[in-house]
Amino acid sequence: MKNFSVFDILGPVMIGPSSSHTAGAARIGKIAKELAKDSFYKVTFYLHGSFAKTYKGHGTDKALVAGILGMDPSDEKIRNSLEIAKEKGIDIEFIEENLGYVHPNTAKVVFHYKNEDSFYIIGSSVGGGNVIITNINGTEIEFTGNYSTILIKYKDKKGIISKISTILSNHDMNIANMKVTRDNKIATMLVELDNPLEDHTIKEISALDEILYITGINPI
Repeated sequence: MKNFSVFDILGPVMIGPSSSHTAGAARIGKIAKELAKDSFYKVTFYLHGSFAKTYKGHGTDKALVAGILGMDPSDEKIRNSLEIAKEKGIDIEFIEENLGYVHPNTAKVVFHYKNEDSFYIIGSSVGGGNVIITNINGTEIEFTGNYSTILIKYKDKKGIISKISTILSNHDMNIANMKVTRDNKIATMLVELDNPLEDHTIKEISALDEILYITGINPI
């Protein structure tokens, strides 16, 4: 028997006509913002499928921009997000794009920086305000943003998983899900946690010699 969430039964608290095109879009944008650095001056949204065809009529454009501004799906300022981004000096661009074999409600969100490489995520709005993030800066991944989540890249050596698990245990963090992939001696670990994530946990893991990249977010 399927376990239903409050989103399945009631739908999300949101501004806009469609949970998939507004609430889900806002969550994609906000997750992207939490994973990206704050010093971006421009954001490009590549819109796929029905997102591309109806983004203006359904408010997907405003919802995505609201997300990268840090707004929740229920924030009444979503309707003014394009103007707010302009006031903040953030250049916004929408491009219709075929992103391949992905869900029809999919967006690639690219953050541009003046003195650093761009950063992107790809996410899909799958209904009821729920989303799946499938790619972070070229790394294929899958998470929903419903849990506290840590993404780690590290040198693939024996014992690293144990070290990370021990740090999480020492901070009373319970692992809900863990997935590790390997490519050319570099491992990518995705950890979903039952507990709220705190900065000192991230800092302790990042201090391990083998860690190349780490970021974490709490539920969006």
